[in-house]
Amino acid sequence: MTRAQQTVSLALLVTSVYMAFALQLVPLNAKIQEDIIPMLPLWALVSFGSYLLFKLGWGVVTFNDVPEAYKELMGEIEVARKDLKANGIDVD
Repeated sequence: MTRAQQTVSLALLVTSVYMAFALQLVPLNAKIQEDIIPMLPLWALVSFGSYLLFKLGWGVVTFNDVPEAYKELMGEIEVARKDLKANGIDVD
C-alpha cells in the first residue's frame, strides 16, 4: 500500500467516524453532541496548522550550515554563467 493510499484510507476512516457522530448515528450525551462534535473539524484544522508551524520552526532551528554545498553551488553557477556567455546570453 502506497503512502497516498494510506493517507486516503485514514482520511476516509476519520471522516466516516466523524459523520457517524455528527449525524447522530452513534448515541452520545447531549452536551457532547451539541458542543464538542461540531467543533472537532476546527480543532483538527488548528492542531494540524500548529503541527506544521512547529515542524517549520524546528527545521529552521536545526538547519545546518554546509560550506561544502555552498562552494559546490557557486561552482555550478560559474559553469552555467560561462555556458550562457558562450551561447551569447549576457548574464550579470
